[in-house]
Amino acid sequence: MVNPDKNKYTLWMLAWPIFIELFLQTLLGTVDTWMVSHISDDAVAVVGLSNQLFNALTTLFMTVAGGAGILIAQKIGAKREEEARTIAVMAVKASTLIGLLITILLCTQPRAIARLLQLPDDLLPLSDIYISISGGGMVLTSLTATLSTVIRNTGNTRGPMYTAVGINVIHVLLNYAFIYGAFGFPEWGLTGVSISTLISRLIGALVLITIFLNTFSRKVGIADIRLFNRKLFKDVMRIGWPLGVNMSCFLFTQLVIFSFLASLGAKELAARTYMNTLESYCFMLGYSLALAGQIRVAHLYGARRMREAYSGAYRVLYIGLAIVFVNALILFLFGTKLLGLFTSDRQIISLCVSLLGLNLILQPGKMLNMALGSSLYAVGDTRFTMYTSLTSMWLVATGCSYLLGIEWGFGLIGIYCCMIADEYVRGILTLIRWRGRKYIRNAEAAQQLEGESSQSGMTVGV
Repeated sequence: MVNPDKNKYTLWMLAWPIFIELFLQTLLGTVDTWMVSHISDDAVAVVGLSNQLFNALTTLFMTVAGGAGILIAQKIGAKREEEARTIAVMAVKASTLIGLLITILLCTQPRAIARLLQLPDDLLPLSDIYISISGGGMVLTSLTATLSTVIRNTGNTRGPMYTAVGINVIHVLLNYAFIYGAFGFPEWGLTGVSISTLISRLIGALVLITIFLNTFSRKVGIADIRLFNRKLFKDVMRIGWPLGVNMSCFLFTQLVIFSFLASLGAKELAARTYMNTLESYCFMLGYSLALAGQIRVAHLYGARRMREAYSGAYRVLYIGLAIVFVNALILFLFGTKLLGLFTSDRQIISLCVSLLGLNLILQPGKMLNMALGSSLYAVGDTRFTMYTSLTSMWLVATGCSYLLGIEWGFGLIGIYCCMIADEYVRGILTLIRWRGRKYIRNAEAAQQLEGESSQSGMTVGV
């Protein structure tokens, strides 16, 4: 049941469960990478590229889920919970259907997809296993991601967190059993990792469904399967489709960049995969704050507390910048030792170490985008971020990565520098947009007109 207590929407109360959830999800990926590294560095390369593919495909259902989450927070802030409930049910249905279609594609065409991503021929047999089995769980991924987004935006950030804890424990135990043949299980290597991922996702989906059914004041039931409101769904897509394009820009450009790395060789691909794992710990707490800030700003915006909504974005930014820089500095100082936990290949470690200093520059730019970009999403200003993403991610991050990294021969370092440039280009544009307060001013004007209209009605009545 939705709790109307306003303390539920403080930044800290929203952020810490999101951080725990993201930390455990990242830990799951780290454990995957660490355990898979005991199979081979080739297996790590396959898992890294495949996961980029899976992340890119999630944008197809997160278009609906993302737009729904923002509107749910706004509707609850405006005390219109029944509309929030309707939006949530429609989002879950639509996302599940999209996830099912993606699952069919990945299960039936793993080799064609791997070739499209320019995976080296010697890695194709491993990709057949991982893409077909792990990809078979994309319908579960779509379901869990949407349910988590919906539940989180009602102010209940603890439910998804507790679910993440359970999934991680199960996943680690199953990984250990299937990779090393422990507890009497067969030693299945990469196949075992894929099956472990599938099972943990299924359990997580079942738990989140149970939470979702009891999230709103009026329990969600079987009869709600038929629930559909054309106007509300149109509102979801109005916010969601630019958000989906923005997300897909990032993920698909990352996928293209990973294909550039694949053309450089398996070692470069494995090095970027290891760095992705380490970097995720740098911005995780900042990202948690950004997501919490998005929920809070959307709630304040729906409640028409515009001044608080505007200033709240900067609070998230200032706290986040301090956190991500400290985390990046720790990684810079201890990164070499951490890399030794994953691989003993000196060439791969050397490639990663060359990026640790650049990561100190990258993370503040990421935080700028995460904090203010999420605040723009919260007030429904999703088209601006879509336009900046379409321009900067494809021209600066991807186009320049090919030019510097491949054509001019700067390799992994050249590609990384282009990614840094992209973050700052988008971050500065986002800052300028938020300072313009376009959506905030429009909402304030509408609020003033409503007040004048109401006052005029009262005068006429008298």
